Amino acid sequence: MSRQHSTPASGEVQVDDLVRHPRPGTDHPTRVEFTRDGGGVTFLAPEPGGNTRSLWRLDLVSGARTLLASADPARRAVTHDEELSRQRRRETAWGITDYRRSLEADLIVAIQDGRCLASREGLPAVEVRGIKNPQAVYPDPAGRRIAWVVGDDLWSADVDGGSPCRLSMDAEPGVTNGLEDYLAAEELDRFEGAWWSTSRAEILFAHVDERHIPLFAITSDKAAEERARREVYRYPFAGEPNPRTTLRIATLDAPAPQRDVSLDFADGYLARVVPHPLGGWLVAALPRDQRSLHWYLVEASGATRELWIERTQPWINLDIATWILSDGRVVRATETTGFRHLEVRAADGAPDSRLTTGEWVVTDLVHVDEIRREVLFLGTVDGVLERHLYTVPLDAQQPIARPMRLTAEPGWHAVKVSDDGKRWVDSWSSRTRPTQVVVRSREGDWEVIVHEASSDPDRAGLVVPELLTLPAADGATDLHVALFRAPSAAGAGPGPAVVWVYGGPHSQYVREAWELTVEPYRQALVRAGFTVVMADNRGTANRGLAFESSNAGAFGTVEIEDQVAVLEGLAAQGEVDLERVAISGTSYGGFLTVMAMSRRPDLFHAGVAGAPVVDWRGYDTAYSERYLGLPASNATGYRRSSLLSHVGGLSGRLLILHGAVDENVHPRHTAWLRDALRAAGRNATAVMLPDERHLLARPASRKRWLTLALGHLRDAMSRPGAGATNAAARGQAAS
Repeated sequence: MSRQHSTPASGEVQVDDLVRHPRPGTDHPTRVEFTRDGGGVTFLAPEPGGNTRSLWRLDLVSGARTLLASADPARRAVTHDEELSRQRRRETAWGITDYRRSLEADLIVAIQDGRCLASREGLPAVEVRGIKNPQAVYPDPAGRRIAWVVGDDLWSADVDGGSPCRLSMDAEPGVTNGLEDYLAAEELDRFEGAWWSTSRAEILFAHVDERHIPLFAITSDKAAEERARREVYRYPFAGEPNPRTTLRIATLDAPAPQRDVSLDFADGYLARVVPHPLGGWLVAALPRDQRSLHWYLVEASGATRELWIERTQPWINLDIATWILSDGRVVRATETTGFRHLEVRAADGAPDSRLTTGEWVVTDLVHVDEIRREVLFLGTVDGVLERHLYTVPLDAQQPIARPMRLTAEPGWHAVKVSDDGKRWVDSWSSRTRPTQVVVRSREGDWEVIVHEASSDPDRAGLVVPELLTLPAADGATDLHVALFRAPSAAGAGPGPAVVWVYGGPHSQYVREAWELTVEPYRQALVRAGFTVVMADNRGTANRGLAFESSNAGAFGTVEIEDQVAVLEGLAAQGEVDLERVAISGTSYGGFLTVMAMSRRPDLFHAGVAGAPVVDWRGYDTAYSERYLGLPASNATGYRRSSLLSHVGGLSGRLLILHGAVDENVHPRHTAWLRDALRAAGRNATAVMLPDERHLLARPASRKRWLTLALGHLRDAMSRPGAGATNAAARGQAAS
């Protein structure tokens, strides 16, 4: 790949155009769904050049586009519940950012400005009377009723009006009905708390009691804020009590009282719920140790029956890949072999057949077509850097190692299939091409372009990274690396480099996708003259459990070793000067930034850490305990994984940036780090960003973040003698 790019010269960084949303090439439709008959699609899309999304429908035959519900770009005030929900969903857009559709009717519902909007048969949405300030909405499969949560209690009413029916009556501070709790959304990727039965006669809902969890307050720094802000949460810290979740069933067509489900989650987790086509629900329970996944059939009566148990070591990675066939058999993607693959189970849970095999993973189960007898899924058959759509026979007699590929273009594909299996929406991109959205037919003889990207890297002034493969620290494992080369004078040696790192579980950042190229911080660093290095070290996702679990029991070990190995490999190729290396990351990447500077101060002499987790005992149960176990049973691992045990080795220049009301990684982590550095005779600059959470929502805050980070790194990397003095020092540190 050519090293020449239309990029401003070093120092000419225009921060304003980097923090503006939408980013170049990211104004494509999202949440694209087929209508019930497959003749149209609905989606969320912004106004030209803006970041406020509205709800649209496209007729695939006539090409007519209908605005179903619009959002006022000037109105950006959201409720506290919606603000937190956006944080859990990593949502940076405004307006209408989510919607739900009925499975058997052309009804879609959305929440906007405290109203419930409903669109039927492709007509513009209207407000549903009687639903005010809903926290969540759930349309029934037939499109006749809507259940919603307000004041933490569950209600239901006909879409066309009528008296609302209250389905739960015991909400109080610390008790909710029909909602997901913090752990479910943040750590388990479960974003709902109520599920209609396929008969539409009952609704199953979560009852969550957190009253036994002590209150934890986050108070913004008055000195740094124009006004003080105090928020109080019941946050389950590692080793401490979890929320108590139970399930209840309400019957809609009879005045029967709600029924409790005879299923005890103890202090574990309600992981997944799938309505069963033959009645009731398939429910997955995850014990607190997260080493097994228990699947139950929950009947409408409330009775339960355990069907099967999945066991993997050293932990369970949850997915949403479960499909129940019309005869009750279940298609599942499971990691019991060490790589996530498809299997079929009988209606009673007994193993039936395995559909796929090999050292690659199924990343999403997209559709099961019982007429064509085929299963469609996304996976890494052709390499982890890309995502493609594949198909295997539902009745395969032997597991298939090389399924049939259905997507053609190289890159990263996300697919949604119509209910009848005849068409799919393909949203795909590459490093050099922004996301295209195309509807294609199963036969391959028809397509409709929903969105054609209007951006390209050169026109947007973006540096396209080169993808490389380099050995990990163990010498036996290949790592995928993205290298952003900064423009430099002809014949000049490598300039300063910044390692951009996340490196934690459930992550993959190096990929053949537009998002890799367009991320603003990396582009700002390149514009400022830095070479940017990204590597998915051991411990990241989508390469099998053995690769991902390399850091089981202790964080900040192989991750740092692999990042160092990548730098040394690039230095051997003349791409990096090991005397001029900095590191930066946020959240888990912030943790690794400080850990790298502490464990290898000879190599990493400057860093910018965003919202770092400083001590994992101060983070939540579901995440910390999945990888480290309970603090009481792995005190050594928690101590080794704590930055407080290592900061005495830090000697470089560190900048810490943290949202002042971050409810995910609490600001007290930065306070702990600052105090520990001071006690060790080390210096660091800590900046709290007023009124901001873990995900920065305001352009002004993103601008300040980038400006501070760039200024810090430029100053640190330009100081004489800032780098490591010689290779011997690196050798001593490594040993």
